[in-house]
Amino acid sequence: MKKFILITLTFSLFSCKENTVPFDQKTSDVINTFYSDALGLRESYELLRVLSKDIGARPSGSEGAKKAVAWSKEVMEGYGFDSVYLQEVMVPHWERGQLEEAFFYDGKEKINLSILGAGGTVSTPEEGITAEVVEVSSLDEVDQLGEENIKGKIVFYNKAFNQRYINVGASYGETGFQRRTGAVKAAEHGALASVFRSLSSSTYEDFPHTGGMSYKEGVDSIPHGGLGVLSSEKLSKAINKNPNLKLTVKLSGTWYPDALSHNVIGLLRGQKNPEKIITVGGHLDSWDVGEGAHDDGAGCVHSIGALRLFQKQNIRPNNTIRAVMFMNEEFGLRGGLKYAEIAVKEGEQHIAAIESDASGYVPRGFGFSGSEEQLEKIQDWLKYFDKNTISYFSKGGGGADIGPLHRQTGTPMFGLSIDGQKYFEMHHTAKDVFELVHARELELGTASLASLIYLIDQYGL
Repeated sequence: MKKFILITLTFSLFSCKENTVPFDQKTSDVINTFYSDALGLRESYELLRVLSKDIGARPSGSEGAKKAVAWSKEVMEGYGFDSVYLQEVMVPHWERGQLEEAFFYDGKEKINLSILGAGGTVSTPEEGITAEVVEVSSLDEVDQLGEENIKGKIVFYNKAFNQRYINVGASYGETGFQRRTGAVKAAEHGALASVFRSLSSSTYEDFPHTGGMSYKEGVDSIPHGGLGVLSSEKLSKAINKNPNLKLTVKLSGTWYPDALSHNVIGLLRGQKNPEKIITVGGHLDSWDVGEGAHDDGAGCVHSIGALRLFQKQNIRPNNTIRAVMFMNEEFGLRGGLKYAEIAVKEGEQHIAAIESDASGYVPRGFGFSGSEEQLEKIQDWLKYFDKNTISYFSKGGGGADIGPLHRQTGTPMFGLSIDGQKYFEMHHTAKDVFELVHARELELGTASLASLIYLIDQYGL
């Protein structure tokens, strides 16, 4: 047994030696300077201030989106990137109306609820829809109740975040069906409308959340809206008290023909391998409430800022680095699909794709989708990061916008992981404003992306 242990230990040490490279002081100095410059200069933070406050909300197809395209192109041209250009993409165009109201009566007292129409919802009649409410916590429960109990009523999806998870994203994943497919399931059984508990980790606020939803061909399109957390609790208690309670919902939204928009791309050309590309990006569009500061203005300025940090040290990369401002992540992923389509059509060689779409909170690590061998290699890079910033590379991760490129070409992809404990309190709400972004946390994200790009550029995958 002792001999076996000794042999095993010897093999382990040999394996570690084979899969690691000696610490390089120059690499460490470059990365330390990335962080120093980002924290000291705060250029990403100032870019985000302009994007959030001067342009604001940027839903696809809107005037705000047009302004954001022009602004990001101007910014990257002003920085003197080697090339800056637009990539045409047709995007869906939906606009929220002014009519958004939900209420019920407790005796003679009118109880108002906070509500936001889900992105893409159809309108109610001007007078609204008034009907009895059926409270459920799953799609299966709707099926079990069936048309007998659903037809002519309003379905209320009330599945709360599981607060016991450390990773709040897991809770978001468990509750997202309410918004995305809740209307279809309710309509399949004859519901007149549906509402859902906002996908929020908050237990003390009543900001309603919006976000993308879907309809299904051959199934009636019914109005669908998100209720604030406290409003959801209020409605649930009222239903328990009065199972025949009637709810009134008023929503409005209009679909327009697809609109011409653009991905915006700026690059630093590779000196040794200009044909090989490292993509880093975020999505330029946002929802129509709030300012899209965290989601995903932060990811856009992270990406531009990462290339800017290369410029600050006069680093000419070995490979071409592209900063991509993707359009229409929130409402159909048209920008990401177009980027992948062109990459395949033109036979581009992509080394890696990186996305920042998890907010501007403090970075903690990167999720990675690639081979086991590549994952083992990049684990060794943790020695160049302060543990208060990047402390792990985990299996699985990337981003919605770079997902099509990954699936169609096999390009390894990374997603910036952040400390997301507060993220789903403001996600897709009017709270997503510049004032909730902390300058140092944002800049740590910029430097972390620049560092990862540098490591990939120097050492490959």
